[in-house]
Amino acid sequence: MKRITGQSESAGAAALSPATAPEQRHAPDHARLSLGFADDTGTTRLLRRQHFGPLRVQKPLYPEHPSICHAIIVHPPGGIVGGDQLTITAELGAGAHALLTTPGAGKWYRANGGHSRQAVNLKAEAGAVLEWLPQETIFFDDADVRMEHEVDLAADAAYIGAEILCFGRTASGESFNTGAVAQRTSIRRGGKLVWFEQGKLQAELMRGPLALDGRTVCGTLIVVGDGMDAALLGRLRETIGALQLEGHSGATLMKQVLVARYLGHSSLAARHWLHTAWRVLRPAVTRHEAAIPRIWNT
Repeated sequence: MKRITGQSESAGAAALSPATAPEQRHAPDHARLSLGFADDTGTTRLLRRQHFGPLRVQKPLYPEHPSICHAIIVHPPGGIVGGDQLTITAELGAGAHALLTTPGAGKWYRANGGHSRQAVNLKAEAGAVLEWLPQETIFFDDADVRMEHEVDLAADAAYIGAEILCFGRTASGESFNTGAVAQRTSIRRGGKLVWFEQGKLQAELMRGPLALDGRTVCGTLIVVGDGMDAALLGRLRETIGALQLEGHSGATLMKQVLVARYLGHSSLAARHWLHTAWRVLRPAVTRHEAAIPRIWNT
């Protein structure tokens, strides 16, 4: 992989100050971030980081081992408004291991007449391990969001991906009464499609039994890799069940893909559920114990 360090296409749109209301922005942001990781004799290095607009990545961190690079993706404005378009691309060379996360919750503000979009494209070559573990996402009332997530894995690469979606700011008394969130996720391994799902959650229909059944928080954890079997699935279900969290959760194993889900009212409960499930599953597919990133506790 060609080494390009700290390269920027453009400074892009200026970040919002904390005192600037999202509605006061005049032009939507079109931001892109492209990352490239490679194994350098046992150390995973961030060799490419190109950005346009308000998307950045902090310096590489190695809280576990030199072979595992933690990278924190930052969106300086702190929130996404109607019309914003974000594109994130990450590529891992053979044998590399990267964990991508965020410094805090993502916030999607009201649409203001335009839909927002986030496209994530991830690729991992032979023997690589890619972990996509952003913190929770909060959809404000009247948000109109489209999210696309595509993963392309080599036949022996592994992937752990998670999300926690919060509809409305319930702690502030705000419900998600209007708006919509459309999602599409596809994962290929060895050129074969191993997971695909798409759907659209419309605010006025979310309370039905075929949607969120009145809940406001949902979590999903998808693991693709070798080393998963019925015994691991049983241990995961037993561990999650012992948490006795408010809400519902479950897990399913389909050969090389394991999917676990949570449905409830609390983002804190969802986070506890996710971290617990990750601790059970990560060693099986990566041979590394789960080490909670320090940024998750700040």
